[in-house]
Amino acid sequence: MDEEFRGSVQKELIDQRGSFYSKYTTLFLGRRGFFSFLKYEIVILFFANMPGALGFFFRKLFYPGLLKKVGKGVVFGRGITLRHPKKIVIGANTFIDDNVVLDAKGETNVGIVVGSNAFIGRNTILSCKEGSIYLDDYCNISANCHLLSETEIRLGKYVFLAGQCYLVAGGNHSFEDTAIPIMLQPSYSRGGISIGEDVWLGAGVIILDGAAIGRGTIVGAGSVVRDVIPEYCIAVGTPAKKTKDRKTSL
Repeated sequence: MDEEFRGSVQKELIDQRGSFYSKYTTLFLGRRGFFSFLKYEIVILFFANMPGALGFFFRKLFYPGLLKKVGKGVVFGRGITLRHPKKIVIGANTFIDDNVVLDAKGETNVGIVVGSNAFIGRNTILSCKEGSIYLDDYCNISANCHLLSETEIRLGKYVFLAGQCYLVAGGNHSFEDTAIPIMLQPSYSRGGISIGEDVWLGAGVIILDGAAIGRGTIVGAGSVVRDVIPEYCIAVGTPAKKTKDRKTSL
């Protein structure tokens, strides 16, 4: 499989010699312009942590102006972190719980696209490092999950992640040059992560770059997926392997 070396925004920030304002806008807004900066700061300052129904009301009113596109009926919880918000799309009737991180940073990526009627649980992190994340309609991401994309993570409709799941598309570092710290050497991709419709990942499942899970499959708690898992099966283990066919076992 073709492996493309990719850089990191964090590495660029380490080398950047610009001002604090320049670094801040690069990391959080992804665009220059004082008006955009001021609007972002005012909305986050006054409404990000406002409690109760009033907080929900004002976030519903003002957050769509920060993002690229927001459907009707979206609910924003408290303490949500938004980075590169103009690269975030959220479909209608989706619920974003408290302390979620939506980090769409990157210069050439699409960012984060969440479908309609989705749920993103408390303390979950969706983080892009030049990659993109796509959650289709009715996706349900439980609390304390982490999706990190240097290339692409794509979840189909009705995908359900239990708590503490970790998906990383990319994150593979070259390490041949011992004179350079590993974190400063190029990272590369094995193709991203693809999860078909109606997939259930048990608690603490880890999905690594290059993995693909077929439609209707269940992955047991604590499993590690690094390859292709066929559709309509049950897979468990480290690495995860097919143990049962859902269709023939009925």
